Amino acid sequence: MPQPSPDAELDRLFHALSDATRRAIVERLAREAASVSALAEPFAMSMPAVVQHLAVLERAGVVVSRKVGRVRTYRLTPDGTLTARTWLDRHRLHAERALDRLSQRGHRD
Repeated sequence: MPQPSPDAELDRLFHALSDATRRAIVERLAREAASVSALAEPFAMSMPAVVQHLAVLERAGVVVSRKVGRVRTYRLTPDGTLTARTWLDRHRLHAERALDRLSQRGHRD
């Protein structure tokens, strides 16, 4: 299977994290793995709607699931947000360098 382009990976990841419900699910999974029913509990939405949110997160590589019997459990993937973190860090470094240059210029004036 061909590897998706970094831009496609970023698009999927940022899309997945653009929704408040999905971010809340990620925060919940940061504490520990959980079943679909446990993840659905705090939300005023149907179980199929929660499953759709989980599918978006899984396609983006943020979570993985495991089914044992009738129970599907989700957990965060260790490097699920690595592409975004790398992209953000690269842009943060550029901004910090620009600020450093501006600061140095201010000290010379």
